[in-house]
Amino acid sequence: MTNYSVSIVKYEKPHESVQKAVNLIDGLGNIPEKAKVFVKPNVVYWNRHCDFPKWGMITTSRVVEDIITMLHDKGITDITIGEGVIVEDQKDTETAEDAFEKLGYFDLKDRFGIKVYNIFERPFEKVNLTDEVSVRMNSDMLKSDYLVDLPVLKTHAQCVVSLGIKNLKGLISIASRKKFHSADPEFDLHYNVAQLANKIPPCLTILDGIYTLERGPAMDGKAHRNNILVASNDILSADLVGSNLLGIDASAVPYLVHTANDHNRPTDLSDIEIKGASIEDLSMPHEWDYIYKQNDTLPLPYAKAGIEGIKYHKYDETMCTFCSFYNGIILTAIKSAYKGKPFDNIEVLTGKVMEPTEGMNKTILVGQCQYAKNRDHPNINELIAIKGCPPSADDIKQSLRKAGIRAPTYLFKNLDNAPLLFLQKYKGKEEFSEEFFQVA
Repeated sequence: MTNYSVSIVKYEKPHESVQKAVNLIDGLGNIPEKAKVFVKPNVVYWNRHCDFPKWGMITTSRVVEDIITMLHDKGITDITIGEGVIVEDQKDTETAEDAFEKLGYFDLKDRFGIKVYNIFERPFEKVNLTDEVSVRMNSDMLKSDYLVDLPVLKTHAQCVVSLGIKNLKGLISIASRKKFHSADPEFDLHYNVAQLANKIPPCLTILDGIYTLERGPAMDGKAHRNNILVASNDILSADLVGSNLLGIDASAVPYLVHTANDHNRPTDLSDIEIKGASIEDLSMPHEWDYIYKQNDTLPLPYAKAGIEGIKYHKYDETMCTFCSFYNGIILTAIKSAYKGKPFDNIEVLTGKVMEPTEGMNKTILVGQCQYAKNRDHPNINELIAIKGCPPSADDIKQSLRKAGIRAPTYLFKNLDNAPLLFLQKYKGKEEFSEEFFQVA
C-alpha cells in the first residue's frame, strides 16, 4: 500500500512554521524549474464598506506571504494568486480589488512581480470532471504547471468540512457553482465537490489553521485560535487529516468518502504517514451543523424563544451560495419582527427540492429555483415569491412585509454594515488580531 505523507506543525513564527510544514513532506521537491505556479487562497467573502471577522473564514495573509516567499527563494518567478470573491452584483469588480489590496496581495505583486487575478475577469474553460459532471474552470490554473492550494481549516454547514478539495470550488464559474447544488440525489453537492481535484496539475495543499472555524464557512460561525498548519502533496490526504483535526471522522464527510472510494483509498488514515505533531495532541471538536427543532421547521434558538406561526425549513445542500447569503438575513428579519404574537401560519421554502405543506396560509418561495419549482403547487393558498438569482434585498424586504413580517427598516438599509455585528463576539480578545491578514 502506498503511504502518503502529511505534516502537522504548530504555527509559531512567520516563514519558519510554513517552511517547516512544507519541508517535512518535501512539498516543493517535485516542482519543475521555471514552473508556472498558481496559488489559490480562500477569500470566501469580502466587504469593502466595513470591517468584519476574517478569522477562520479567510486564508491568513501570513500563510500566503510565506509560501510566495518560499517559491521565490526556490527561483520560481511565474506565480499567480487567483481567487473569485462572491459578490451580490456580478458586475462588481471593486470588492475583489479592495480585498486583494487590503490583504496585501498587491504588495506581494510589487515585491515579487507576481500576478494577482480576480478569476471572474479571466477566461474559463469547459472541463469534464467525470462523464456526468462538467464545469467551467479557471484557465490560468488549468494551464499552470503546479497548484498551491491554501484553504482554511474549517467546518461547513452543508459539506461538513471545507478544506483543500472544497477550496477548488472557488475556481469555477458562477453558473457552475450554482449547478453544483444539484437536486439530483445521485449527483448532488457532495458528489460534485468530490470531483473538483480530478483535472488539477500537481498540487501542494496547506491547510491554514492559525484560526479554525466552527459552523462555517462564513462569519456567523465561531472562530478559534489554534495555530495549526497541515501540508501534503496529496490533496485528499491533507483533507482526511484536516477533518480529524476538527474532531470529525472523515468517514462522516460525504465528499471525502466519495473521493476516497474513487481512488480506492481508506478514510481511516491507515495509508497516511503523519510527520511532525500528532492529531491526538492538536485535535479540537468543532460543530458543523445548525440545529433545528420541530421536525426541522425552525432553528433551535427560535424554538426556544417561543416563536410561533411560521415554518422555516432547515436549509439543504441544494441551496447555493447566493441564496445562502440571504438565509441569515431573512432569519434575522423574522426574529426582529416577532413581538410575541404568532405569525400568520407562514412557510418559507429555499433550495431546489422543498415543497409546500398543505394548510399553510402564506408560502414564501425564496429564489428563482423555488419559484420555478413550486409557483403552481396546489398546496399554496397565498404565494409570495422572492424571485431572482440571487434575489435583491429590497425584494426580500417587500415580500416579508407582504407576509406580515415587519422587520425594522434599518436592517435592510444597513446591510453593508451588518458584518459589524459579528465582530462583537471577538471584541477584547487579543488572540484575534488583524495582523495575520497583513503582509510584513
